[in-house]
Amino acid sequence: MTIPQAPSLCIDLHCHSTASDGALSPGELVARAGERGVSHLALTDHDTLGGLEEARVAAAERSMVLINGIELSCLWKGRTIHIVGLDFDAEDPGFQACVHQQTENRWARAAMIEERLSRLKVSGLLDRATEKAGGEVPGRPHFAEVLVDAGVVRNPAQAFKRYLGAGKPGDVRAYWPDLEDVVHWIVAAGGIAVLAHPRKYKLTATKLRDLTRDFMAAGGRGIEVVTSGQSSGDLGFLADLCFQKGLWASQGSDFHFPGAPWCELGHIMKMPDRLEPVWHHFRTPVSLEPGLTQSGA
Repeated sequence: MTIPQAPSLCIDLHCHSTASDGALSPGELVARAGERGVSHLALTDHDTLGGLEEARVAAAERSMVLINGIELSCLWKGRTIHIVGLDFDAEDPGFQACVHQQTENRWARAAMIEERLSRLKVSGLLDRATEKAGGEVPGRPHFAEVLVDAGVVRNPAQAFKRYLGAGKPGDVRAYWPDLEDVVHWIVAAGGIAVLAHPRKYKLTATKLRDLTRDFMAAGGRGIEVVTSGQSSGDLGFLADLCFQKGLWASQGSDFHFPGAPWCELGHIMKMPDRLEPVWHHFRTPVSLEPGLTQSGA
């Protein structure tokens, strides 16, 4: 189980369903979160709002609060960076148009991945990856599954090591908008922009501070301090960065599939007490005191 901020709360603000690159449908994901005691959940699929409605219905059936969420891809100094949007107006026409463009960008990226892997001579690679994604835009994990099925590699890890990981032919980045644009989309829709899993970019401390500075200048307000699979050293570094910059602290499992104990819904280290939680600043704030309103979107 997680170590929640208060006995009645278990907050997970980063996870993925089959609407992007997760293994569970939105409804199945919400059910699993409920089984693990999650009280407040944000479904943050990559560049799509497609799973929110199903998740909302499932959450209502379990008296779980679902917070509008998304994880948007962008570029910062040539690097792919992920920005989590929380508590935005999912019906905002401008935001929907921007997300639709991101979906088109993802399809273009998927076609480029197929082209770059054409020398492997796997027939119908894009179609098969799309089938793996349940008809949604396939990501690199779906291409990895097809390469395993085709006998090109033994397992997904080998697919990433040889063909899909950073710097490999299938690592396509050229279709993402700039960081400033993505942060603006979220803020304009009334949401909070959060810098996702900052230590996963393998930036030096200096470059991460530069990224944080540019993120804040664009209107970003939150940083993901607590996420699965990070060391206590990373947690301490990010807590210090969050506190020094006056950012709001977020947390999330970044759950994608069952069976990975280091990345499970609600399984999150305790947020350092000195930080200001992002959920205090939702349109309907989440209270830490039992008996007060605990609501998200």
